Amino acid sequence: MGKLDGKVALVTGSGRGIGRAIVEKLASEGARIVVNDLDADPAHETVEVLKKMGAEAVACVGNVTSPDFAERFVGTAMNTFKGIDILVNNAGYTWDDVIQKMTDEQWYAILDCHMTAPFRILRAAYPHIKALHAADVADGREVYRKIVNISSTSALNGNAGQMNYSSAKAGVIGMTRALAREWGRFNVNVNAVAFGLIHTRMTAADAKAGATVRIENREIRVGLNPEMLKTHAQRNPLGRGGTPEEAAGGVYLFCSPESNYITGQTIAVAGNLQ
Repeated sequence: MGKLDGKVALVTGSGRGIGRAIVEKLASEGARIVVNDLDADPAHETVEVLKKMGAEAVACVGNVTSPDFAERFVGTAMNTFKGIDILVNNAGYTWDDVIQKMTDEQWYAILDCHMTAPFRILRAAYPHIKALHAADVADGREVYRKIVNISSTSALNGNAGQMNYSSAKAGVIGMTRALAREWGRFNVNVNAVAFGLIHTRMTAADAKAGATVRIENREIRVGLNPEMLKTHAQRNPLGRGGTPEEAAGGVYLFCSPESNYITGQTIAVAGNLQ
């Protein structure tokens, strides 16, 4: 018996990296999963991994910034599993530059991914959350639902070269606090997790200069300078960056029943706040 048996969890950006670790953790506790990724192959591969774990899972492939995505994503959960219990707004990426070189395209692309997309998804979920809560009350059930928004320590401290990302992730914290006040009456806990350096394909040491990933038909450079990674490890009290599994553990804290009286909060999963 898992702590999330029968719960329905929707996680954006969950075909790879931190998102995949999150859905594996939630599935290990009994949740039924709606997987999302930009690309079909990693989404369906993750679904198969979850099924081999004994979990129920379905894919909703697509770009979270597409105008029709939110309704499709929420609709996939309702049509397949008839419910929404956990929603994790995880999808994201960075497109860095100092302010004098940052274009409007860079600015809006990051805000659209990290703020507009979660806003649309949460708005699309509202009528279902309201109806599900009303049904719980009518049947005499006390059910808590969970929203977990992913922020960053860049929002808490700022980060040079990340005016767009730092601003968007700070906005996520404001969104979290506002929604916690709006949806508390539905027994919904709304919290945020601010990640520090987590080792994924996006932050791996840039062994080959110019490494990129393709996002929204753009080639986005990824990877961090090995010296930067070394400096981070030296400054961090734990002496290292985090793993996707450790990042997922922080998200799970806010998805578990133990968080039923915690809402509007942001915790840093970072080893430290620097």
